[in-house]
Amino acid sequence: MGKKSSYSSSTSTWRYLQPRYYIKRPKRLALVFIICVSLTWLFYDRKSLSRGHQEDILKLKEEVTQLQNTLEDIKGYMKDSTESIQNDKELNKFTKDISIEDDPINMQRRDKVKDAMLHAWTSYEKYAWGKDELKPQTMNGVDNFGGLGATLVDSLDTLFIMGLNAQFKRAREVLGGLLSAYDLSGDKVFLEKARDLADKLLPAWNTPSGIPYNRINLAHSNVNNPTWARGNSILADSGSEQLEFIALSQRTKDPKYQQKVAEKVIKELYRTFPDDGLLPIYLNPLTGTKSSGAITFGAMGDSFYEYLLKAWIQGNKTEVVTFYREMWEKSMKGLLSLIKKSTPSSFAYISEKLGNTIFDKMDELACFVPGMLALGSSSYGPGEANKFISLAKELAWTCYNFYQSTPTKLAGENYYFRNGEDMSVGTSWNIQRPETIESLFYLWRVTGNKTYQEWGWNIFQAFENNSRIETGYVGLKDVNTGYKDNMMQSYFLAETLKYLYLLFSPPSVLSLDEWVFNTEAHPLKIVTRIAHQESVDQEEVFPRHLHGRKEGRINYK
Repeated sequence: MGKKSSYSSSTSTWRYLQPRYYIKRPKRLALVFIICVSLTWLFYDRKSLSRGHQEDILKLKEEVTQLQNTLEDIKGYMKDSTESIQNDKELNKFTKDISIEDDPINMQRRDKVKDAMLHAWTSYEKYAWGKDELKPQTMNGVDNFGGLGATLVDSLDTLFIMGLNAQFKRAREVLGGLLSAYDLSGDKVFLEKARDLADKLLPAWNTPSGIPYNRINLAHSNVNNPTWARGNSILADSGSEQLEFIALSQRTKDPKYQQKVAEKVIKELYRTFPDDGLLPIYLNPLTGTKSSGAITFGAMGDSFYEYLLKAWIQGNKTEVVTFYREMWEKSMKGLLSLIKKSTPSSFAYISEKLGNTIFDKMDELACFVPGMLALGSSSYGPGEANKFISLAKELAWTCYNFYQSTPTKLAGENYYFRNGEDMSVGTSWNIQRPETIESLFYLWRVTGNKTYQEWGWNIFQAFENNSRIETGYVGLKDVNTGYKDNMMQSYFLAETLKYLYLLFSPPSVLSLDEWVFNTEAHPLKIVTRIAHQESVDQEEVFPRHLHGRKEGRINYK
């Protein structure tokens, strides 16, 4: 009885596993099918969910790893430059005045100039990174200044002034280098680089007279002068390092750069300075005597006269630096003796002198003079001030017409003035010089006359129309035909574009009451010089930057 019941129960259970049981009962078959599908879906969904969670977890892990790497990079950067946050604050503080601008035209023009700088810089980055200068047409770099990365150094403060922070930091990582970059950003890496370079230049001043040699091999400290100068040093080179080396002494608290370099040359020249304040372009480094050579405010003479005024301004016009102003005013008397006017249009121009012979020729390089006169005129009495500011305006009109008189609206390198012909192009290349724009900037700052902004804008458009190509900016071999050369000068970024940008910026940006620009347009802070704070050293030794770009192009190709 018990066994039968057990067998019957087992048989009853087994029948549920037989297919024919469900064929005869379709409702139960449907129920089993639904249960199987549900179980299958549930298993698959849990498996997919698990896989999805695993993928999400992997992605989260990758993101965490990336964040950890980024954090390490930030820590490393902060370790290398603990002042980076402060530098950003300096940049924001510096650009604050630019952002508050009521004139929409100036804003648009400033943006166009900024775009030009970005185009020039990115082209250099892409094709000539680390080289001195870019050759845009062949898309390669060239070392014209000993491989020091001249465009990198020259561009630093322009990038900072224009608020191009990412590009500034990129340049800083590779080189860093000028005192102006330190004064603007407060980043000590620039001061350290400047001091290191200055120390390597010091042997150039080891001469009996203190007049430096103008060339030095930084690797071996070998010094010399160009063979074409017959062993002489160049006036513009020898007399235009004062701002940089005085600033270096002030920032480093080391007086040797000021006493043994910057002012030894000037004080040597001061002892025998002529009444008309005009010096020939050649100086003998062994004897300190003035050798034969032209007297000019153009190539090889120009920045000597510029620095007499600016060293006085840099010292905040105190008694300690009065001798600079005295020498400059003598030179301005000499300048007046070289001023002539053309016929028939009465263009004022600065002639050149060799011995007793006057040459009716003016370099575009001499077009810095109107700006210099505007900058220095305010410290004269009313009568003299009006005389020099009027002369500045006349010379600026001449320089502007150097541009307007050519088919390309870009100026040639120099001009001749012949009776009845006004001006005619002499050397016809244009190598992106900044001097005329520099003077327009100063005249606009001093007079407030927006005409100078309009002239500057016209010159900028001429550069855009003739010099801009896909891979950078080039000069012209001939301003009459527009035939292009293959060089983007480093000073195009450092000077030409910077002065254009400032021409359309508020006067509070790099106020001339607080800053002075060196001859390559790098701004340095004005620091008051007081006699009792300066030690006196009667002995002296010496440095110099490389072959000056202000000398003009020799054997241009």
